[in-house]
Amino acid sequence: MAYTYEELKHKTIAQLREIAAGIDHPAVQGFTQLHKEQLLPGLCKALGIDRHVHHHVEGINKSELKAKINELKKERDAALAAHDKQKLKAARRKMHSLKVKIHRATV
Repeated sequence: MAYTYEELKHKTIAQLREIAAGIDHPAVQGFTQLHKEQLLPGLCKALGIDRHVHHHVEGINKSELKAKINELKKERDAALAAHDKQKLKAARRKMHSLKVKIHRATV
């Protein structure tokens, strides 16, 4: 049976040991003596499960917003070189709002 990292994380140590009993892999050797914090990474390695949770963005075009942020970084650098505090502040605020927008849309 195929498992995800989240499914394994919510299982008890007894359930994880049952799963490990059916696997012949060096990462889960000695599974009866391992704690959950030690057994979970070994199971993930043995089963080929990615432990990193991948987030995705919904409702906005992330690449478009990132392009705008890069343009704003150029404006910010130009404002810094010209010592224009108003343009500098405006560019920084726009960059911040776009980054917050991306962060909020991340699920």
